[in-house]
Amino acid sequence: MSYLKVGEENGKAIRIYYEDHGTGTPVVLIHGFALNGASWEKQAAALLGAGYRVITYDRRGFGRSDRPSIGYHYDTFTADLSALMEKLDLRETVLVGTCMGTGEAVRYVGSYSSARVAKVVLIAPIPPCLGWDDDNPEGIDWSVFDAIRREIRADRFAYLKTFLEDSHNADILGGTRIGFDALRASFAVATAAGPIATHNSVASWTADFRDDLAKFDVPVLAVQGDNDRIMPIAVTGDRLKEHLHDLRYEVIEGGPHAIHWTHAEEVNAALLDFLR
Repeated sequence: MSYLKVGEENGKAIRIYYEDHGTGTPVVLIHGFALNGASWEKQAAALLGAGYRVITYDRRGFGRSDRPSIGYHYDTFTADLSALMEKLDLRETVLVGTCMGTGEAVRYVGSYSSARVAKVVLIAPIPPCLGWDDDNPEGIDWSVFDAIRREIRADRFAYLKTFLEDSHNADILGGTRIGFDALRASFAVATAAGPIATHNSVASWTADFRDDLAKFDVPVLAVQGDNDRIMPIAVTGDRLKEHLHDLRYEVIEGGPHAIHWTHAEEVNAALLDFLR
């Protein structure tokens, strides 16, 4: 089991857990909210089978990583990713994020440049800017995020159950594209995450990534389902073309938020074609 120290709290190390498998071009997979690096199992298998090196890690507060009370915003999340990139001395890397993980991928290029990055893949993205503002009238009202935090404080387990069901559109796809055992397994992972991490990460969703996107000088693939209930496609994926000059954008018909699981075959085909 591999751990990397990324900081300290009260004299105790903050470590993130990571796995590094295979050889070839490195692909770093950055997981979504409440889950961990193991949630990429369908993509990891396809990438390893195609001859890529696959690196997954658990965001601080989630999975097997440590659970500090600090650092649940994108500058720190991205600093953790940068520390991993430096530790493994990754070059010509492909950064692949889903949900929250798209924020790290975009902020990394915006903050640390593309010196170690060849391509970026955004699956069910958060960018460009999810929160409403005067100069972002397409965004979501801040009261929505306040309500989410209240729900987590009131009953974290109930919120996560609903979140995961909505992420997979389980009322439509449950038992077909997502098995109920898989949903229960994801629920177990999500509820095992740190309560502070779960609550405080929500504030990061409203980060403004438009300045980061303006610094992009590498190709980007964005993939999103047109029935994404978590990150509305009109607010997220559809707007990326306004900010990226080298963008391939693929919309999966009927796809929910968690398309990397429910529509893994389609996502993997787009991913491998883009990497080639």
